Amino acid sequence: MELYQLRSFAAVAELGHLTRAAERLHVSQPALSAQIKALEDELGVALFERGAGGMSLTAAGRRLLPEAERVIAAAQGLRSEALVLQGALSGRLRLGTVADPELTRLAGVLRRAVDLFPLLEIDVHQEISGAAFDKVRDGELDASFYFGNRAHPAVASLPLRELVFRVVTPAAWSQRLAGASWEALAAEPWVMTPPVSTHHALASDLFAAHGVAPSRQVEADQEAVISSLVGGGLGVALMRQDLAEAASDTIAIWGDTRIATQLAFVYRRERERDPPIHALREVVADVWNVRETTQG
Repeated sequence: MELYQLRSFAAVAELGHLTRAAERLHVSQPALSAQIKALEDELGVALFERGAGGMSLTAAGRRLLPEAERVIAAAQGLRSEALVLQGALSGRLRLGTVADPELTRLAGVLRRAVDLFPLLEIDVHQEISGAAFDKVRDGELDASFYFGNRAHPAVASLPLRELVFRVVTPAAWSQRLAGASWEALAAEPWVMTPPVSTHHALASDLFAAHGVAPSRQVEADQEAVISSLVGGGLGVALMRQDLAEAASDTIAIWGDTRIATQLAFVYRRERERDPPIHALREVVADVWNVRETTQG
């Protein structure tokens, strides 16, 4: 059997559809179908049940998939180590980043990557956190920084640090809103990020926990814009505690509500041993001085 056949097996198993798997693998649908059929013939078992709605794993397929994934990972790891030994690691990565560069230590990561792997090209894409996760899951980004609590079987995560969010108001409103109920707070205008963002999800969960909903919303897609709008007296918002404290002359923290989430480096699990991904993950781990087991 060939390694590309195992990769095809894993892709179809994840996506449950030949067309989508062929698009991800950049092969034609007939070619992918032939690869799966050849692998089934060689193994002597049917890996998939084919139906009008797509393809689902048979009992044999479910049992063999973890073995196929281990072989793929081992091959990628072998290639990665060989390239590092040669000092010839090359390629192009699409790296997503979120919030401000200082939060992710982006400059330090890029400097170290350039020093260690001068032939590795990294394209940086500024993203909203929730969108960054989706793009890594769907293969539009090779890896990304991300903050939030989402998980997906196809996405691996290297935890970096905890982030704490607080409810904030314009400093000029702090006396008027001191001790206000959640109903009164929800009646004020709120500065919110787009629905795809982690920030929006955290705020929505907070509203739901108190049985309220904001009556008016102003949308902003960056933390710097949120800070400017709140400081300028346009509304209430959820904000990272460090940013709120740094702007204490124009922004006041309301109450004792604290929402914790996690900053992480995320990438597709199947590419964990892919040489450029593996190299960048190690760079991020070194810059952040973390060595925790990856999560998904």
